Amino acid sequence: MSRYFSEDHEWIQVSGTSATVGITDYAQGQLGDVVYVETPEEGKALTKGDDAAVVESVKAASDVYAPVDGTVTEGNAALADNPALVNSDPEGEGWFFKMELSDASQLETMMDEAAYKAFVEGL
Repeated sequence: MSRYFSEDHEWIQVSGTSATVGITDYAQGQLGDVVYVETPEEGKALTKGDDAAVVESVKAASDVYAPVDGTVTEGNAALADNPALVNSDPEGEGWFFKMELSDASQLETMMDEAAYKAFVEGL
């Protein structure tokens, strides 16, 4: 499995043509306490940059963008009952949705973990 990061602070973990998407620890820290998450419906076709999900915190509401093209295969139902999972485990159990990639070559434009860490340190 490989993990990639976007400048919008999403992560995507890829296994074959399947991927899991969430927001980074940095992003959840900027949001504060997450109180609501809306995940995309199964079967929804996404294009890179599309609004894919919504996350609301005590500070603000933010869109989560599709990091690559693909079709949603599952939203994280656990977030409906426990949106705080985004704060407690943003890069694990707090994932937002899974998708089937339609153009894996788009991953080449994303950052690896070291590049993302350097990106965040420069903010």
